[in-house]
Amino acid sequence: MSVQKRDIKIITTHQLQAMKERGEKISMLTAYDYSMASILDGAGVDVLLVGDSASNVMAGHETTLPITLDQMIYHASSVVRAVKRAFVVVDLPFGSYQGNSSEALRSAIRIMKESGAHGVKMEGGSEIKESVIRILSAGVPVMGHLGLTPQSIYKFGTYTVRAKEEQEANKLVEDAMLLQEIGCFSIVLEKIPSALGQKVASSLQIPIIGIGAGPYVDGQVLVTHDLLGITKEFKPRFLRRYADLHEIMTSAVTNYVNDVKTKDFPRDEEAY
Repeated sequence: MSVQKRDIKIITTHQLQAMKERGEKISMLTAYDYSMASILDGAGVDVLLVGDSASNVMAGHETTLPITLDQMIYHASSVVRAVKRAFVVVDLPFGSYQGNSSEALRSAIRIMKESGAHGVKMEGGSEIKESVIRILSAGVPVMGHLGLTPQSIYKFGTYTVRAKEEQEANKLVEDAMLLQEIGCFSIVLEKIPSALGQKVASSLQIPIIGIGAGPYVDGQVLVTHDLLGITKEFKPRFLRRYADLHEIMTSAVTNYVNDVKTKDFPRDEEAY
């Protein structure tokens, strides 16, 4: 069943909060370039995340760590130019906010001023409290990110499900409460037990967006290239592929190469 897109010109943090309060699920996808962002925005996606996953998807790195602030601003600027409706949030990349609240503020302000984005996303809880407060004090909306935090991959050493044990689960709930208390407008929960996702979403007033956090949170986010089947190797349980663009694109390009080699392209009617 298709859902009629609401007649909202621009999604804001206020409207995302209203969606939670009326029980309307929030849709969120990643975007890194103008063309894809234009398609996603036109299709009615509520939030576009300019994720540091661009490090993997667009640049081919093994982790999200190598991407720089300048590169994130480049991707974010491209996305913002395409958007007419969606809320655009940008990941602060690794090294741009941890341990130094002044550096965090400078990083966030650069993203907002140079890209025109609507907010930033940061991984972590109590350990980044001062950086979050400093950024919020400048009027920049902040989305939190708890659970599996890819920027900490070398600390965890694995991409397996987080917060299965009671101690880590309790810490996650405490961090979520803290992020809400200091002013975050939303939190992403990644790869945690469904029951824990439900507990956080029901306990907090702000929208909770899940990726591998079960169906009982306030919205869902996926990496667009995974959803569309452009990437093939990544196959976590939480991923639903809605297309197989890898096969479609490979077939199209193969046909093009063949037509060029056999001199079928271009034909007379395709020439000037």
